[in-house]
Amino acid sequence: MSERSARRRFPVPHRGGHQHFDRPRSESYDRLARWTLRGLYRQVAREVAAVAPRDGRVLDIGTGPGRLLHELAAVRPDLALAGVDVSADMVALGERAARERGLADRIVLRTGDVAGLPEPDGGADVVVTTLSMHHWPDLPAAAAELERVLRPGGHLMVYDFRFAPLRRAESALRARPRFAASRVRRGSLRPGWNPFPWYARLVLRGGRDGGKG
Repeated sequence: MSERSARRRFPVPHRGGHQHFDRPRSESYDRLARWTLRGLYRQVAREVAAVAPRDGRVLDIGTGPGRLLHELAAVRPDLALAGVDVSADMVALGERAARERGLADRIVLRTGDVAGLPEPDGGADVVVTTLSMHHWPDLPAAAAELERVLRPGGHLMVYDFRFAPLRRAESALRARPRFAASRVRRGSLRPGWNPFPWYARLVLRGGRDGGKG
């Protein structure tokens, strides 16, 4: 699949709101994610597992049907796993998938918006998002919430298509006190066989009280 095809399947939303995934579109996305995106999820899971502390908590923003969390459950059985998605239909689908894989007691999914997360302050050791950021209509509001829910010293890991507005996302994040002095890791990745030519990575670490991460 070409980058043009990827843009059609995962369009950047117009100003004013997220693209809505109803039940049919959620099921269609899950079929896509289950097969063509598995390589990406496996690589992201390995990278998250490498930085998550023992018995830590990982929060997946825009989790969709929760396939990344399934991969994390396989490589790090000690982690507490949570996901948030703006679509209630996606969350319902993800809960069903977790039950089918015997992961219902390990994965907690909630409906919520990145600009208003149903999460406690500093509750996540790692916050990760895959192929979701390009849907966010208000990057400054999202950055404020990501800063709030990430514990001091925790990792924020953003993965998206290379056409996604990663530079604008980085600017919004660096405007937040706890990310201002963070070292930033950027890069491209192509995990094994997959239909998309490249993905991009952005990793920051939340500092303590505006200090370095």
